Amino acid sequence: MSPPTTPLRTPAPGPAAGAQRGSSSPATGLRRAGARYILPLTVFLLLLSVAAAVTVGSAELSVADVLRAVGTHLGLPVRPLPPLPDSIVWDLRLPRVLLAALVGAGLAVCGAVLQALTRNPLADPFLLGVSAGASTGAVAVLVLGIRIGTGPVDLTTGAFVGSVAAFGAVLLLAGRRAGEPTRIVLAGVAVSQLFGAVTSLIVISDAHTQDTRSVTFWLLGSLTAASWPTVTLCAVVAGAGLLVCWTAATALDAFGFGADTAQSLGFSPGRTRLLLFGVTALVAATLVAASGAIGFVGLTVPHAVRFMIGSRHRALIPSCAVTGAIFLIWADTAARTVFSPQELPVGVLTALLGVPVFALVMRHRAGTS
Repeated sequence: MSPPTTPLRTPAPGPAAGAQRGSSSPATGLRRAGARYILPLTVFLLLLSVAAAVTVGSAELSVADVLRAVGTHLGLPVRPLPPLPDSIVWDLRLPRVLLAALVGAGLAVCGAVLQALTRNPLADPFLLGVSAGASTGAVAVLVLGIRIGTGPVDLTTGAFVGSVAAFGAVLLLAGRRAGEPTRIVLAGVAVSQLFGAVTSLIVISDAHTQDTRSVTFWLLGSLTAASWPTVTLCAVVAGAGLLVCWTAATALDAFGFGADTAQSLGFSPGRTRLLLFGVTALVAATLVAASGAIGFVGLTVPHAVRFMIGSRHRALIPSCAVTGAIFLIWADTAARTVFSPQELPVGVLTALLGVPVFALVMRHRAGTS
């Protein structure tokens, strides 16, 4: 990973922008105007994507069937579906689609926030070691069969505990300077390498063939274990995290011009960074525990959205959330249907789709520099 000293190409035009530039460029004006229309449009596309994605699969369903099933479970006066299609919609497909939306939204927002905090365009939600920690926790549960009392620990719990342990190790290694981007990034890299080595050691020493296959599938990202309790937990954590990040939008704009500018505007750089590092780590840990390590969502989506609407975080954060949700819904839908009856890890498709998008964005940025 490159050192976090290279600023994002288009710093966020916030209060500091007015102090340093007398007028906005035509491109900035167009992006601000576009943001007014892009966000409502993407919200509509998100609702349409949720309804349409639930209909895709081996069992033929229509959007009307989906609405009837949802209405029945919400107690609305609609004609219920037969038990089998109702179960397919409510128990299998709808939780998975909603979990994909939550994971995509959360990872995209975390990526946008971390790119602003570190001023590093290569930052993503796994910068703080949570992915490596989740992998270690999940592998320990799958391979070693860790138990508490008389019952086994489930995979989600193991992954979450591993994520929190990894972030705790990052804070411990960073010490009192945990609010400094360079310090915490270097600590995150070191902890990721440590937990990655522990994961490999567990797999090599104890895993059987089936265990190795299960571990590999989970490490590449999978939403097969989606359930309503998982959706509820992720919705609460991701929603709270998004709200905290959105309320800090002005501070994130100021960080685009450096810590000194942020401090001159009344923000405490160390405290603000540490708070947002903690929030993004908690959100990423919860989402990774539910879905595995799904890469490139938090790296690619913020750049694509920033290219369309600019870098003002008041608009960027909600736009990233909606765009990330749409992206992961359709990536997961393709992962479970394109090679049916086999299913691909969704992280494979996000990488195949994300790398070309990221390359196009980077090429455009290089052309405009």
